[in-house]
Amino acid sequence: MAHVLSFIRDYQKGIIFMNISEMLTRNARTFPNNIALIERIPSKHLKRQISWKKFDERVNRIANALIARGIRKGDRVMHWMMNSINWLEAYLGIVRTGAWAAPLNYRFTSRDFKYCVDITEPKAMILDEQFIEKVEAVGDQYLPIRNYIAVSQKVPHGMESFEDVITESSSEPVQIELRQEDPCGLYFTSGTTGVPKPILLTHNNMECAAITEVVHGLRKPGDVFVILKPLYHTGDKIHWLSSLILGGAAVIQRERITPQAIFEAIHEERGTVAMLLVPWLHDVLTTLDSGELKKEEYDLTCWHLVLLGAQPVPPSLVKRWKEKFPDMQYEVNYGLTEATGPGCIHLGIGNEHKLGSIGKAGFNWEARIVNEKGEDVVPGEIGEIIVKGNGVMKEYYKNPQKTAETIKYGWLYTGDMGKMDADGFIWLVDRKKDVIICGGENIYPGEVENVLQSCPKIHDVAVIGLPDERLGEIVVAIVELEPDVPESIEKEIFRFCEDNLPRYERPRRIIFDMVLRNPTGKVEKSKIRQRYVG
Repeated sequence: MAHVLSFIRDYQKGIIFMNISEMLTRNARTFPNNIALIERIPSKHLKRQISWKKFDERVNRIANALIARGIRKGDRVMHWMMNSINWLEAYLGIVRTGAWAAPLNYRFTSRDFKYCVDITEPKAMILDEQFIEKVEAVGDQYLPIRNYIAVSQKVPHGMESFEDVITESSSEPVQIELRQEDPCGLYFTSGTTGVPKPILLTHNNMECAAITEVVHGLRKPGDVFVILKPLYHTGDKIHWLSSLILGGAAVIQRERITPQAIFEAIHEERGTVAMLLVPWLHDVLTTLDSGELKKEEYDLTCWHLVLLGAQPVPPSLVKRWKEKFPDMQYEVNYGLTEATGPGCIHLGIGNEHKLGSIGKAGFNWEARIVNEKGEDVVPGEIGEIIVKGNGVMKEYYKNPQKTAETIKYGWLYTGDMGKMDADGFIWLVDRKKDVIICGGENIYPGEVENVLQSCPKIHDVAVIGLPDERLGEIVVAIVELEPDVPESIEKEIFRFCEDNLPRYERPRRIIFDMVLRNPTGKVEKSKIRQRYVG
């Protein structure tokens, strides 16, 4: 812990506020030739790496290119890309102009894209090749975007090449004042209705997250963070900020995440820290137990910390992990986009005796459990988890009513129910909302229900999450068919889902039964869950 406290003291002495753009510039100046990022595509035997100096220069070029195309402070630039060095270059290039970066989920459909555009009103967009077709499906006449920069071998008419734009632009530093309270990122998450909510984050939020990451993970400059999760989340992107603030290297694994891929990335790149979703943790243990994966074939001695979170972590899984990796530390983080991702509550390294708890308030955070009046409940009593700290979002963009309902006197009401034990550790009990968390992805029953309701053979439907050992929860649809429709149409309904829903939102199971509703017509999901659990 001494080196963490030393880091905080040095940081505070060096600068009162440092935004993430300045962190990059400082790294380029302080250790220009050190490796900043390594990008891996093992199946193609491709590996690309970039130094802090080159990284900073390319970010300057992107920022200058955007400014030359009319982007000004406070404008929005949409960002639809797969994990890559280009992703981080584009993100920081946007931020450096003073504009707001609006990264999109790579699983979004054209419909989702159009909805996000209508809210964001972006003036420019940077996108990967695989999203061009989805953008073109909407039709340019319906979009306010006037400048498209595409990472593609064949750039369509009306778009510019990402690499050409970088090559032709200046690498001179951009002179734009970025203040602590200035917004820098517009992230889309969703409520129980499934409509993506835009969350506005500031430079202060990002700096808070970077410091929190260093403190919680006892992170040090020599650490190598392995990026496995999508960067559009305030998950691994936020975890990466610890690398940015310390000037440490990070590895981007671009292909499908398998136990073998995880071990290979850590073995070959000497990774020291990685975040694993519960399904990945489960898969690693299963393949080790079966003998399909052999730990002794890899040098994993460098890997000293595994980060867990994004969904409830079964204590039994952590115990099994500790049997395989007795010397590895682990950290459980609780967070939400409204709190700039993970860390507002964390278990803390060394608290194995509290397995199952999400922990205590994070560094420089406060956490409480309150009743409906906002009053603290007694230890052991269930209430809503609320948090307060510099990571609390600025607002739900264009939604002052929802913002006022969620942030009260600086406290962020999470919508999650929990209880606090006598030692001050918080235990997550249930979600106040009906969000399903499947493999770390939030799935919103209302959106899936709306799609299924459009099937002419379905009379009524309710979508719930049921426990699953590997994924945490799976999506299950309770379907009430129209009269005289046989239950043998199950395959037809699955095909309907394939045609109308992204893969991660599709039900894994369909149950034909009556949908329980109360006298006011509201689906009684708690009763439905009780009926089918177990």
